[in-house]
Amino acid sequence: MQASPIPKYGVPDGIVGLTGPVRKPAPGTLPLRGDLAHIALAGTHLAAHYVVPSAVMTVEAAPLLLQPSAGAKQGGTVDAETELELLDVQGDWAWVTHGPEGPSGYVEVAHLNIAA
Repeated sequence: MQASPIPKYGVPDGIVGLTGPVRKPAPGTLPLRGDLAHIALAGTHLAAHYVVPSAVMTVEAAPLLLQPSAGAKQGGTVDAETELELLDVQGDWAWVTHGPEGPSGYVEVAHLNIAA
């Protein structure tokens, strides 16, 4: 089964800036790291870079981890054939999310249908 296309996320109009303090979300919630964030968060959260995600699907059930490490704390699970949004790949780990509202986390690349 092939993943459906990612919804079109628009780049915010005008100047993007923060107007005041923003509460840092708990790990594994929003697709936001210090270096990278989902493009849909550009108007509300500051990150060094924003990414438009790619569609992927899990090929088998997998743990959703809070760090890219086999021993990391588990933030949830994803079922087989779950559509996800791919934000980043670091070696054997993919940072994924269900959408701009989260949850987000890391799964091993082997659990996804990422094209080479």
